[in-house]
Amino acid sequence: MQHYFQGMLGGIFLTMCVTIFIGATEPESNIGRYQMLPQVNKDAYFLLDNQKPTLLTPSFHEQKLNKQSQMLIKQKIIPKKDGLKIIKGLKRIEKEINKNKFKFKEQFEDIHQNIEKRLFQINGESAGYLHTARSRNDQVVTDFKIWVKDSSIEINKTLDALIRVILKKAEKNINTVMPGFTHLKNAQPISFAHYLLAYVEMLNRDKKRFVNNIELIDECPLGSAALAGTSFNIDRKFTAKKLGFKKPTNNSIDSVSDRDFAIDFLSAAATCAMHLSRLAEDFIIFNSEAFGFVEFTDKVLTGSSIMPQKKNPDPAELIRGRTAINYGNLNSMLTIMKGLPISYYKDLQDDKALVFDSYDTLKDSLSMSIELIENLNTKKNNMKNMAQKGYTTATDFADYLAKRKKLPFRKGYAISSKLVNYAERKKVRLDQLSMNEINKFIKKVEIDIPKIFDVVNSMNSKTSFGGTAAKNVKKMIRKYKNNIK
Repeated sequence: MQHYFQGMLGGIFLTMCVTIFIGATEPESNIGRYQMLPQVNKDAYFLLDNQKPTLLTPSFHEQKLNKQSQMLIKQKIIPKKDGLKIIKGLKRIEKEINKNKFKFKEQFEDIHQNIEKRLFQINGESAGYLHTARSRNDQVVTDFKIWVKDSSIEINKTLDALIRVILKKAEKNINTVMPGFTHLKNAQPISFAHYLLAYVEMLNRDKKRFVNNIELIDECPLGSAALAGTSFNIDRKFTAKKLGFKKPTNNSIDSVSDRDFAIDFLSAAATCAMHLSRLAEDFIIFNSEAFGFVEFTDKVLTGSSIMPQKKNPDPAELIRGRTAINYGNLNSMLTIMKGLPISYYKDLQDDKALVFDSYDTLKDSLSMSIELIENLNTKKNNMKNMAQKGYTTATDFADYLAKRKKLPFRKGYAISSKLVNYAERKKVRLDQLSMNEINKFIKKVEIDIPKIFDVVNSMNSKTSFGGTAAKNVKKMIRKYKNNIK
């Protein structure tokens, strides 16, 4: 929590220092807008409107701070000496907070007033310039946008880490055959690597969603003030550039009331959590005695309090369960915004708690997913044995009749279906039928028919783009690895 807190403070410092004098704070009597609640650490505070930090590093702040006063000085809004003095004072406060030496006082409403009061102690009356032509409305949403931008980048880094782990596991299982399922019924033989790559596709789409949000978010609200803009001759393009945005926002009312970026982040997080939940559910099923496809090392298993033989895949179950948190936060945010009139309202105070919670939950789920896959071993014989059940190569025989015997596929399908019914009655696999038995259903079949019923051959025959053949899978693995270099 301390890391988060300090980061958000960094974001506040960043916006303060860039504009320094773009915004006014409400009087001290306006208590309640940003209540402070004690954390586990009695020396820190949980700020409802700024609960967690940007992920901006101190070095990032240091690179920007000396340049951030340039706009105010350039625009001659304040004297140069006062601007530089405030910058120096804010840097000092930032160091105090990072070293846990800053004393937060509850009588000072929020983080903004705590910093301002301390700045007055350091700089005297020149600190009064700090809030000229700026409101907390535009400052908070600016801090929030910076946080979401940086957090989206962090999520994507973790997604890359997960993808790398999946690819490493896939490389070892290119030729591991398993049954592919529809309706949880054996359908067709596939490569376990191909199965894993399906989740790589999902995770890559998740990355794109976060990247798209970064693109949409890349407009700076600072300078919109409370809702109407300001009469001061500020340079919003300069400020936006210094804060790492492409451009300033176009409408001051929309700027302070827009939370689309928060909704988009929550939506991307919920979708990603759903993908992780599906993966976790698969592993829970595959790890069961009924399937026995995979096993986990003891590192990621927990025992039963009463049954000594039990080893439970608790992390997978937690991933599955915590998806509900991501769903709930998205729904809560949409509900907050549903009937909210335009401009800023106190309802928006709760937006950050939802986003921060979703970020934490998703990061934890991603980390647990990495641990699960790193500690997963395949039971290849069990997979192959299961793939041979359920007549999973029946479609291959229908395809053979369509390609080699030039039968309409539906006729070939009907013949293959009859063959399956015959094998079921005999309680044998298709590859256990004799040529004489097969000839009862179709005349003059080739001697290589048994090969058609081999599950490995079936897997490798699916050479169409995106198919499960080993050579396809190898190409896709190379492609994915190159994409995340």
